[in-house]
Amino acid sequence: MSLKKQFLKSKPVCKVSFRVDASEASGASKIQLLGDFNNWDKSAEPMTQLKSNDFTATLELEAGKEYQFRYLIDGSVWKNEAQADLFVSNNFGEENSVVSTVN
Repeated sequence: MSLKKQFLKSKPVCKVSFRVDASEASGASKIQLLGDFNNWDKSAEPMTQLKSNDFTATLELEAGKEYQFRYLIDGSVWKNEAQADLFVSNNFGEENSVVSTVN
């Protein structure tokens, strides 16, 4: 898994690329990136599956904020991003990943 950030000079956003490697996807057919940025909506568009069976998604997030998120694998298994900026407890007794766009 990985996170890559690119702060844009032309506007106050940060392009964040999320990637789940095939080895961590456990043969998944669908992975969704759910979080504050899409209201944890389980009908959100799934991540793009590459020929390598890695999954990827890139979002433009408003700069200067923190966003909680998790990966939902095949609609049933939640995973955190190992390279997240931090982790916070959620209402389900688990943790959410956090990506910060504070530059």
